[in-house]
Amino acid sequence: MSMDLTTRKTVSSQPLRERFRSDRPVRRSLIRRLLRWGGFAFIFFVAIIFGGFLHFVDSITTLKPPLDPKADGIVVLTGGYQRIDQAVELLRSGAGNRLLISGVHPTTTPSQIRKLTQSSVDLFSCCVDIGYDALDTIGNAREAAKWIHARGYKSILVVTNNYHMPRSLAELKYVDPSTDFIPYPVVNSDLKTKNWFTDPNALRTMISEYAKVLLAGARNLTGLGRPTGLRSRQPLDDDD
Repeated sequence: MSMDLTTRKTVSSQPLRERFRSDRPVRRSLIRRLLRWGGFAFIFFVAIIFGGFLHFVDSITTLKPPLDPKADGIVVLTGGYQRIDQAVELLRSGAGNRLLISGVHPTTTPSQIRKLTQSSVDLFSCCVDIGYDALDTIGNAREAAKWIHARGYKSILVVTNNYHMPRSLAELKYVDPSTDFIPYPVVNSDLKTKNWFTDPNALRTMISEYAKVLLAGARNLTGLGRPTGLRSRQPLDDDD
């Protein structure tokens, strides 16, 4: 009787083992298929990122200031006195009625900026505002939007470096979609004719700024992880 039971167990377990062995090729095929499609998806993702980078670089290298710039006001995002020099010159030439210098360090005085730009006291007294609240590009956008709405401006010349312009415009349009922002890029070097990809510093700047543009796009799309960017830490209504 015990022999029959043992034989019965052995016989009944054989189909299970055979079924398990027969399933192995199916599972292996499924894993190979998943790996293959995962590899295709990864290659496609890398191609999109790389293609986007090439488009980003092309948009920067071909970006030029308008021939006859004219707007209600001018906003310059700090980061170098060459930007401020250009913005003050635009104000002096009548391209805008008033200038906001956004993101100035609290220890910097209007007098220091005026002397560095070799501007007259009258010009700074009448038509230049200094913004001390912005900490970064998001803060620049918020600070600028508050200034724009307080003065009722509808069009703004945006002065910043050419590589910084795409992200600056994205942040400005996010907080103030009703205003017409006109890019006025400051070109530190001719990236169109220069082999920037062989210059480690230029390449590093391009890749870093492109990564920031992607991050800003994702942040603006989802609304997640968006800081105020202001020293005052007082959030503003993006729809104001």
